[in-house]
Order: sequence, then C-alpha cells, then structure tokens
Amino acid sequence: MGNLRDIVQNRKMILRLALNDFKTKFAGSYFGVIWAFAQPIVIVSIYWIVFEKGLKSRPLEEMPDFPYLLWLIAGMCPWFFLNDALNTSTNCLIDYSYIVKKMKFNIDIIPLIKIFSAAFVHCFFIALVLAVYILYGKYPAIEAIQIFYYSFGVFCFSVAVAYFTSAINVFFRDMTQIVGIILQYAMWVIPIMISENTYPAFMKPILKLNPMYYIVEGYRDALIRHVWFWERPLRTLYFWGVVLVVFVIGRVVFNKMKPHFTDVM
Repeated sequence: MGNLRDIVQNRKMILRLALNDFKTKFAGSYFGVIWAFAQPIVIVSIYWIVFEKGLKSRPLEEMPDFPYLLWLIAGMCPWFFLNDALNTSTNCLIDYSYIVKKMKFNIDIIPLIKIFSAAFVHCFFIALVLAVYILYGKYPAIEAIQIFYYSFGVFCFSVAVAYFTSAINVFFRDMTQIVGIILQYAMWVIPIMISENTYPAFMKPILKLNPMYYIVEGYRDALIRHVWFWERPLRTLYFWGVVLVVFVIGRVVFNKMKPHFTDVM
C-alpha cells in the first residue's frame, strides 16, 4: 500500500515527467511528435491492404459484411499501447540512471513515466478509431464507454510487467531485446489481424490464455458486438487474476533488486 500511496502523492511529477519524455522522444526531428501518431497509422494501413484487399479477410462470421478495417483498428489500438509501453519501460531505469542514483528520489515511479508517455499516443489513437467508425457510419453505442475500462486494464497489465522487466534489465541488458521479440511473436498468437476462427481448433483455448486476448476482444465487444464486460465474467476474473499475480511478482523482484541498482549503473 505504501508504494501505491507514493504513486498517488507523486502523480503530478509522474505526469510532468511523462509529458517531457513524450516530447524529448522526438526532439530534433523535423516533424517532431507527429511521428508518434504517423507510425501506427502507417502500420494499420499496411495490414489493411494486405489482409483485406490482398487476402480478402472476413473476421466476423456473425457480421460477414462488417468492414475489416474497423475490426482491425479495434484490436490494434490496445496492442500499440502495450507494445510501446513495454518496449520503452523495460529500459526506463537505464534511461533515467541519473535519477536512480539520487538517494531521495522515489524510483518506483520511473516505469510509470514511460507508460504514461505511451498513454498520450493511445488517447490520440482512441480518438482516431472513433472518428473512423463514424466515417464508416458505425456510430459508437453506449457500450463504447468501456474503452476506458479496457484501457485501464491494459495500463495495469503494462505496469505489472514493467516492474519485472525494468528491474531485470538493469542486471541483464538483453531483456530489452527479449521483450521486443516476445511482443512480435505475441501479436500473432492473438486474433488481431486474422480471425480467431482461422486458427486450428486446438489453438483456440490457448489464445484465450493470453491476457491481451481479453483486452483486444474487449475493445471489439465495446465497439462492434456491444457486449458489456460483466457479461464475460470468467474472462474478466481470469484477466484481473493474471494482472494481480504478475504485479505481485514484479513488485517483489523490483523491491529486492532496488538496493543494488546504483551498484551496476
């Protein structure tokens, strides 16, 4: 509880440092922060052309005429956030080594700086997703408000994982590359680009073991199927159970390694 209390007390500092991190990430480039928003749009457009125009993907059996692009961006939106949050937060203690060495600074908040920085882009992408839905004439129903719930879910999951990976990365610098590779593989074991129905039958239960399955399908429940999260109680309990376990493990590892961070930096 002490850690959570420190985070609440330092919320203004976290947001200020996160905003500064977001700005400095693209400092020196001609177009600046525009690149943070341009990259996801380019990636989505590539997948859209390949899978819908090229492979003629039709993801929803219950709605065969539903636009593939809308189905795709609903799944890509939370994935972009997780990918950015974990790739940057894993190396956060190294990036902020000058702060870690300050004895009076609460280094527990450092992973949150990177994750909040990723959240700024995520907010833009949510707005873009809703705008595209409206352009297609698919006006969000009341269930779309759950996007905030599922965003909070992926935020919590990112924090839980980041405490573990950032602590390990101080002593094992290859962790950053390992996380990147795992995320590349993980994207293909979640029905983000292709429908769950295209996977072999034996893989479908395995897909649901990935906590991000809950988030990705949750965005689609909110925007497409119009299903409330409490209508999927087992998925909800499983997801938050995983987040809790990962968070506890991450905090234990982080706290045990914290006294030795300055020794190896």
